[in-house]
Amino acid sequence: MLRKFIENPVLSTVISVIIVILGILGLLSLPITQYPEIAPPTVQVVANYQGADSETVMKSVIVPLEEEINGVEKMAYMSSKASNDGSGVITIVFDQGADADMAAVNVQNRVNQAMSQLPEEVVRYGITTTKRLSSEIFSFMYYSEDEQYDQAFLENYVRINILPKLKRVNGVGDASISGGKEYSMRVWLKPNEMASYGLAPSDIIQALAEQNVEAAPGKIGENSGQTFQYSLKYTGRLENEDKFGDIVIRATEAGRFLRLRDVADIEMGAYSNATSITAYGKAGTYVAINQTAGSNAHNIIKECEQILLDAEAELPKGTKFVVYANSNDFLLASISKLISTLVEAFILVFIVVLLFLQDWRSTLIPAIAVPVALIGTFFFLNIFGFTINLLTLFALVLSIGIVVDDAIIVVEAVHTKLHHGASSAKQATINAMHELTTAIISITLVMAAVFVPVTFIDGSVGIFYKEF
Repeated sequence: MLRKFIENPVLSTVISVIIVILGILGLLSLPITQYPEIAPPTVQVVANYQGADSETVMKSVIVPLEEEINGVEKMAYMSSKASNDGSGVITIVFDQGADADMAAVNVQNRVNQAMSQLPEEVVRYGITTTKRLSSEIFSFMYYSEDEQYDQAFLENYVRINILPKLKRVNGVGDASISGGKEYSMRVWLKPNEMASYGLAPSDIIQALAEQNVEAAPGKIGENSGQTFQYSLKYTGRLENEDKFGDIVIRATEAGRFLRLRDVADIEMGAYSNATSITAYGKAGTYVAINQTAGSNAHNIIKECEQILLDAEAELPKGTKFVVYANSNDFLLASISKLISTLVEAFILVFIVVLLFLQDWRSTLIPAIAVPVALIGTFFFLNIFGFTINLLTLFALVLSIGIVVDDAIIVVEAVHTKLHHGASSAKQATINAMHELTTAIISITLVMAAVFVPVTFIDGSVGIFYKEF
């Protein structure tokens, strides 16, 4: 078989060109990530019970949801936490290899089954179900250098102008802001005034629910035989402190209206004051990007960086972005190391072959054969569903040594045959490969066989060895 390739150099050249082309196509289409998909698929369920403490959230929200979600298909385990700000989070971890999309759908179906058991406020506020990887691939902070803006302004600027663009990036599983400082209308009740009018917080909540709504009043004149008909429009949701202050709580005995401003202070403020974030000692906000399973982390980070770069021209004066964590730093460093290793390998091969064989033609052979073998590897990485990550790059670095050794051995054996009187370079090559083929294949298989047994290990360790 090898004799056919030796005697037909054009065929060998064409096959080498095809291998290089396929390798380049595989390289261009391979996702670039820091690590392979070691973490199992994860689905997160977030609920919010405004005004409730952690114990109430746990009993009335977390427990009913857990009872329904428990046992969902391919679930490994789940964990939950509740906070005194009324938030509850359930994290469901699935078996390695489970489909993340189906996992999210199955969890959402279980959440829908639990809706009837949850408090009305929780259902009204909504429960979100998202699939994501637990690790953050990119994060940044946005802060005010001259302290002109507070954390609430900075967070809401990012939430309105930056966050929607980040979420539209292909492969982003979640773009989240830490702090809870989104703008909300804060109603601070006055206990003394409330007591004097015999009011309870539930009375205020009921008035807000009745008068701060988007309603459809309908229309008039549809069947009256008139020329015109009119659509009625309700005031809709209130937008400022004065309109909230005008909300009528009840009518007094003197015929006057008791309004919300009489029993409460109203202001536009942050939704929660439980968290404070600073950057370089100044008020700021923190944004983290999580990717979806199988996405290209390298491209995601590049697009996110471009979004921040484009947004800098329109930032309020005195505010600035600063990158907090970037997984591309590790990836680019690994790729740089791979390139330097390749260059060093070529230089060493060049020196060794030229020094011992003292033949420029023989020196060029490994310089051509080694890149063909390495570039072709990316085609098979793509077929097997791998990614370009730290493990595959490290394995590629080690494999360079095997390819270089084989190239030097073959060239040296051919020269030995020529030195001992072979009639031509072709005949010397045929004789040398006849003696070396079995040995080279055996050596390569023995080195590869070391890793074969561990590829059958399940879980994260197995994925490490499988990619390696």
